[in-house]
Amino acid sequence: MTTNAPLDGGKACGYTNYEEGTVPDEYPKTGVDATGTEAEVWEALREVQDPEMPVSIVDLGLIYDVSVDDDHCTVEMTLTYTGCPARDMILNDVKCAAETAHAVQEADVRLQFSPKWTVDMVTEAGRDDLREFGLSV
Repeated sequence: MTTNAPLDGGKACGYTNYEEGTVPDEYPKTGVDATGTEAEVWEALREVQDPEMPVSIVDLGLIYDVSVDDDHCTVEMTLTYTGCPARDMILNDVKCAAETAHAVQEADVRLQFSPKWTVDMVTEAGRDDLREFGLSV
């Protein structure tokens, strides 16, 4: 019997159907126009690197949005691979980084896989870092 259901209840690996389409013009989001606490969160997120390569998750284009409401922050992000084995580690790093902003008491991290992440979402700084790491982009 074959199944697409994750063996561990969905914690370690999942299968996602990506939506077809082009990368929306609004990506990559980098927080360049953010102000106040949101700008502070974006800056903290720049310090979080992908665990497999020394590139900021912001420059990889993984952050889709940051919003702050009073003392609560929500970060919406994606992963380069739906079955990323470092998923829990990255989500925890993002949550901890967002909570370093002085006005943030609690942060939630929401994963989304639409739009589909592509290399086109990597910033120029991220491309430079990937090239320096030895990857062709």
